Amino acid sequence: MAKTFPESFLWGASTSAYQVEGGWNADGKGPSVQDVKDIPAGTTDFKVAVDHYHRFAEDVKLFKELGLKAYRFSIAWSRVMPNGKVNPEGIKFYRNLINLLKGNQIEPIVTVFHFDLPAEIDQAGGWENRETIQQFADYCDVLFENFGQDVKYWQTINEQNVMALAGSVIGTSQKSMREKFQENHHMLVAQALVTKHYHEQGYPGKIGPAPNIASVYAASDRPADQLAALNMSALRNWLFLDVAVYGRYNHNAWHILESIGAAPVVTETDREILAAGTCDYIAFNYYNTMTVAAYFAKENKIDQQSGFGIPGFFQTVTNEHLPLTEFGWPIDPQGFRFTLNEIYSRYHLPVLITENGIGAHDELTEDHQIHDQYRIDYLKQHIQQMELAIQDGVEVIGYCPWSAIDLISTHEGMQKRYGFIYVNRTDDELKDLARYKKDSFNWYQRVIEHNGIVD
Repeated sequence: MAKTFPESFLWGASTSAYQVEGGWNADGKGPSVQDVKDIPAGTTDFKVAVDHYHRFAEDVKLFKELGLKAYRFSIAWSRVMPNGKVNPEGIKFYRNLINLLKGNQIEPIVTVFHFDLPAEIDQAGGWENRETIQQFADYCDVLFENFGQDVKYWQTINEQNVMALAGSVIGTSQKSMREKFQENHHMLVAQALVTKHYHEQGYPGKIGPAPNIASVYAASDRPADQLAALNMSALRNWLFLDVAVYGRYNHNAWHILESIGAAPVVTETDREILAAGTCDYIAFNYYNTMTVAAYFAKENKIDQQSGFGIPGFFQTVTNEHLPLTEFGWPIDPQGFRFTLNEIYSRYHLPVLITENGIGAHDELTEDHQIHDQYRIDYLKQHIQQMELAIQDGVEVIGYCPWSAIDLISTHEGMQKRYGFIYVNRTDDELKDLARYKKDSFNWYQRVIEHNGIVD
């Protein structure tokens, strides 16, 4: 009999703190880099977002109606520890949210850092400053002390590889490649130190990274293109997972960093921490695959998903076999199965999907309907391929699409909607922030109810 979704499968959905919460300066919260950055023209800031901070009870009620078995969210470092001091009101907010989720039989899945470094830490050098490693560990220790008995699944850093490779796009870094990969190294050490602390304290859950993984296709069967794909995979994917799983850098990725003058300074203490702080499972975000050729000169526009080129190693190219979303991202459900198998073949650890979804210009009708068949089609195709991956033998423990509710896209604002729940606001006007269930809400509700696709 073919394997299918286990009864314990965590059907969920995801958000991040700065994109949904609002309440940017409420109850003692300090500013994060997302609060103080320049906002792209035509989009909105994050001061109100979709006001989840004040409406979380209403939202959790909708999550329960949706049937969610899990809710993956992030905790805002600057809400919990503004200026390095514990904020009781910040702890109280997340305690209330976690208790409400558990009271509704929804598993809380927590990401401790999602693109929102406290502004004062950023001003002191951010991740390039080695002191941030210990500050991050202290922050996580506070979270573990308060929530470690109630949260079974922890993720350290969301999309660290995107921050390193496309930080200028998502608003987290404008620095050189050398500076970015020194920052990245400090994040890897911080992640390992936090993981080590978590294990030493004997908490009952699991902890792991949450990178954005995109399997890489070669543009042709030319050996040079095949080698380009190997190099891009190493730099974009395996650098981050090899350190988290094996406690060491991927050799191909390290060679690329050395070749371009971006290899970080690594101390012997760093190596010891990396080796001692390896993960229990792998969480990852999947939106699409990538396609590369041997390097050739072209205009390099760095994109959050499609990437860029490095002379002598690879150059991203368009895959003509894949359709695009209206925002220009490739759609590759079969690549999802490919990626799941590739990760599991390399690491043999349980995997949890923490993001997957399609951003679109959803339209609210006069009778408050949102007909998002394109989202249903997208998710259906990906869930079908995930089930095939499970039949292949991949151990998938959960699926949390992006996003549970409409939120502020990091660099495309409110116009780019992902949620199962529509929020009545635009980039220009807050309106009443009312919540409306989309067609995809009702469809995903049936998927969860039947533990898989039935129609």
